[in-house]
Amino acid sequence: MKRPDWLAILAAAASGLALAGPLAAGGVAPGWARPYLAALVASAVLCAGGANNPARWRLGSLMLALMSAAAAVALVALLGAGLQSNAGWGYAAALAAVWLAAWHTVSWLAALRPPAGWPARLVNLAIPLVFGLTLLFLWECGVRGFGSSMMKVILPAPSAIAARFGSSLPTLGADFVQTFKGVTAGYVMGCGAGILAAILIDRSPFLQRGLLPLGNLVSALPIVGVAPIMVMWFGFDWQSKAAIVVIMTFFPQLVNTVAGLASAGAMERDLMKTYAASYGQTLLNLRLPAALPFIFNGLKINSTLALIGAIVAEFFGTPIVGMGFRINTEVGRMNIDMVWATIVVAALAGSLFYGLLALAERRATFWHASYRQRAG
Repeated sequence: MKRPDWLAILAAAASGLALAGPLAAGGVAPGWARPYLAALVASAVLCAGGANNPARWRLGSLMLALMSAAAAVALVALLGAGLQSNAGWGYAAALAAVWLAAWHTVSWLAALRPPAGWPARLVNLAIPLVFGLTLLFLWECGVRGFGSSMMKVILPAPSAIAARFGSSLPTLGADFVQTFKGVTAGYVMGCGAGILAAILIDRSPFLQRGLLPLGNLVSALPIVGVAPIMVMWFGFDWQSKAAIVVIMTFFPQLVNTVAGLASAGAMERDLMKTYAASYGQTLLNLRLPAALPFIFNGLKINSTLALIGAIVAEFFGTPIVGMGFRINTEVGRMNIDMVWATIVVAALAGSLFYGLLALAERRATFWHASYRQRAG
């Protein structure tokens, strides 16, 4: 006997409380939202009642996912129909019901075993999409439904952030270009220097004992202490930000590349020796290809470190443009929606950069065992 579907049971209970309770703290909420909550109750009951019937449970899970999406849209629409800062405990119960239904949907999708190809990719995309949209929904409804005017200034709703993002695209674009100059230059120099230093360390035991501790020391330097010095050395433009990025990215790339160069097996090295291969031939044909997963691991780690370093460095001196400058300035003006809009740009840029590196890694290391296991 299959255990009870507690998520569906709790979703049914929460949506039932929402139906019984007041959606508005003062006055009467529009009645057109109640049928959506009733449909959410019915789908949750269908899902919970079909726990021992796989076909009925799958149908109930699908209905619960669809009805929770419809109820979420209705609850957001209620905010513009008089529930702005006027939501009651019934509205809170409805939010809890949608959250539980979304949790159930994510669990259901994660348990699916779709065939390889586009069905598997679609399911893998749907899971983080549902999870992220649920967080945005709870944020939007919580702030606008229950938040005071001061709370809306400190923590603006996603809709306010989106509005500021759309109205400030030229400013955000100029800030991104300025910051991206330092990120790109510093990332290329820092990662490139790390890879070259790793090859030198691999070739010379003396450097391995001397340069690795020095690299560790450099990586431990606090950004807030080094950034003003770099600004004094290289000026207020992107060059000083690139210097900070070099400091932040050098050691992670060095450590990962050194570990990768040491990952080639002894049998493969002996085989290269039997072919009378030189150090350079062994490096290019065996050790660097074997180190590629480690090198890409360092590149992916540095893709986020570089952006963080450049933004923080801009707090200590920059032209009147740049993402760090914008965050620092707008926080002082209490324009928190503009701060969040800048954070969204940074998050999107970092995610895109990381995704491109992951795609390049898959193309370059398709032979690696981890990809063969996923394909199997």
